[in-house]
Amino acid sequence: MSAAHTLEAIEFHLLNDFQRDFPLCPAPFAELAARLGVAEEAIINGLESLRKSGKISRVGAVFAPKRIGVSTLAAMAVPPEKLGEVAEMVNRFPEVNHNYEREHHYNLWFVATAGSQARLQAAIASIEKHAGYPVLQLPMLREFHIDLAFDLSKKSGERSEEQGAPAAEAAGSFALDIKIPPLEELERRLIMALQEGLPLFMRPFAVLAERVGCEEFEVLARIRRWCEEGVIKRFGVVVRHRELGYSANAMLVQDIPDDEVELIARRLAREPEITLCYLRPRVLPQWRYNLFCMIHGKEREEVLAGIAALRERLELSGFAHDILFSLACFKQNGARYA
Repeated sequence: MSAAHTLEAIEFHLLNDFQRDFPLCPAPFAELAARLGVAEEAIINGLESLRKSGKISRVGAVFAPKRIGVSTLAAMAVPPEKLGEVAEMVNRFPEVNHNYEREHHYNLWFVATAGSQARLQAAIASIEKHAGYPVLQLPMLREFHIDLAFDLSKKSGERSEEQGAPAAEAAGSFALDIKIPPLEELERRLIMALQEGLPLFMRPFAVLAERVGCEEFEVLARIRRWCEEGVIKRFGVVVRHRELGYSANAMLVQDIPDDEVELIARRLAREPEITLCYLRPRVLPQWRYNLFCMIHGKEREEVLAGIAALRERLELSGFAHDILFSLACFKQNGARYA
């Protein structure tokens, strides 16, 4: 096997196998190297190559929504000729971690996250002021399935067994008013350090510990505890799905009666096409939809056909819906809570 093919194989395993099940131990890259039968240097170099090429954003923690801060999905209706200028302005706010153009009258969609509601609302108000257009806020009320781990060895529409059961099936839907106790100063500093991703050094948790001002074992203990408590949804390689070929991504929004939405959301969460499923508030008269699903695919027609089949199979054709394909990604970073 040539060196190029070896590197390609290593990078595939890093992308595919360690989006979760990442070793939380003092020398995690050595552990990955032992599992793959290669040198530790090859693992570190492979991850650095994937980061530089844009296929991954970082290695590290994906925090559960609103467990340690607040966030909202937001949308603006921007004249097409102003979209690039407004998107660039929105990107300058550190509270904004995702920012997309979508096919709709509301054509600019972004996610804003902050450590407190006051800070979040101050950022939204400032965005409105600088953009000159009102912001539609759609904070998450319940999550039914949220897991953007991609199994690259599966065909489109197949959910990996390693992804685990969707939230609605595993433990019922989650209301998002559950918070962890107030953070200690050390924990706050650790969250700030984790926002940047795991340093690509032989003892990355020791590097984090030095930055935070504690011992390596304390960093590992807190990360393990947060994983067990569900504060961290997963710890591992965070991929950029568009760079991996998932460019036909659609947000399916539906207007479901309040007394039926939980049952329907639970059913949708079990479907292999659905990568995200969550409840958000209606904002009448501007926005009538309350159930949001994401379908990540590689071909537009395939995604449209999948949505049509899904709605027919689950007898949802009587409910109003819309499909918002993403057209451009202006920003995709990890959330910043501090």
